[in-house]
Amino acid sequence: MGDHSSSSYIHMVQHLIEKCLIFGMTKEECMEALCKHANIKPVITSTVWTELEKVNMEFFEYYWKLRSDRYVRKPDQMSEPMANKQIQKTVFDLKSESSKRQDE
Repeated sequence: MGDHSSSSYIHMVQHLIEKCLIFGMTKEECMEALCKHANIKPVITSTVWTELEKVNMEFFEYYWKLRSDRYVRKPDQMSEPMANKQIQKTVFDLKSESSKRQDE
């Protein structure tokens, strides 16, 4: 893989992790979902997640605080099947975008 391809891949993984965060997933849930729906190795997701935590420490501190405050699922929090469906859609959309750019 060239530098551009690696960079694009990492950005795609980062985008998918951001979606997982929006869905309120833990790192482990995100690793599992991306492995299952986007065929991304858990070690890749874990590495990108860890780097995101390093550069966005304040965000993640707040994110984990919010998660720990939620002992009971709130009505506005997305269910796991719904979150997985959204991740599948995002992966499909990203792959379609990438294919269109390569065809140009």
